Amino acid sequence: MASAAAGDEEVAGWRAALLDREARQPFKQVFREVYPLTPAERETASYSNRFAGHVLRYGQARALMTGRGWAGRHLGYYSDGDSSELVKELPAPGGLPAAEGTRWRARLFVDLVDAGAVSDGVAVLCSTDQVRFERRAGAAGPRGAWERAELAEVPALVLSEALRDVDLFVGVASVGADPEWRDRGEDRGHGDYWRSWGFGELTAGARVRRETLARLLPRTRLADRVELTDRFLRVRGELGAYRIHLGSGNVLMEPSDAYLCVVVDRSREAGRVFLPFEEDGGMLSVILSKAFLLAADDRITDPTITAQLRRGR
Repeated sequence: MASAAAGDEEVAGWRAALLDREARQPFKQVFREVYPLTPAERETASYSNRFAGHVLRYGQARALMTGRGWAGRHLGYYSDGDSSELVKELPAPGGLPAAEGTRWRARLFVDLVDAGAVSDGVAVLCSTDQVRFERRAGAAGPRGAWERAELAEVPALVLSEALRDVDLFVGVASVGADPEWRDRGEDRGHGDYWRSWGFGELTAGARVRRETLARLLPRTRLADRVELTDRFLRVRGELGAYRIHLGSGNVLMEPSDAYLCVVVDRSREAGRVFLPFEEDGGMLSVILSKAFLLAADDRITDPTITAQLRRGR
């Protein structure tokens, strides 16, 4: 994975070159997010809380986990408790077969929320908890039990790939990514979480998105109507100004900071702009589509949006 093995300057140079050539890699490599050990993780030593405390739609999260190779007991009517562990064995770093070196696996802990509410026997919501790592000798030597490993001992690629998976689960399945949860979350006590996720600090993936937008936007007809801040893309329309969060895609209207619910055709405008990743309806496409829409806010005819624009002024 080039972005994990190369230095920051080399990665930035490759990203710029691919954008200039409008070339896509066959899989996300140079734009791949990396997750180096943080000071907080050095402090906790044996576990990561980087993605703890997120509320996920369990069915969607479970499908993603299964697709990414995480296995564990389901939460719902037929579970033995209110929590579960998802386990994934990760490829040996450096291309070594697992039989020739130390084997590694990650453990993600999840819990039921909303007093175990279920639908069709499956939990509705779960919350994320710690991520831990374990190792054991490869098959070529004496094989013992899996042993807990300190985070500082985990190879950088193993740590980064496991946390990248968990970031994906949160980014896609969090209730904060669902505009409909804004009101339901207040009723269920998740309103604060919805706001903090929808407008809070950027994840590693969102930071890559921000860097990419900084290179893409000057090439579009939006160049004189947009600016990037630490967490938002600010768009100046004909009727007002808006801030689009670079993680969630949620929109705030200025100056009131009223939330604006916008559902746009993701392919209509963003499809005309070269995207090195997330081109098939991903968040980069969503953000650009909203930016094009809001820059021409005086031409919006959707009554669900125009009514909000009037209320938010």
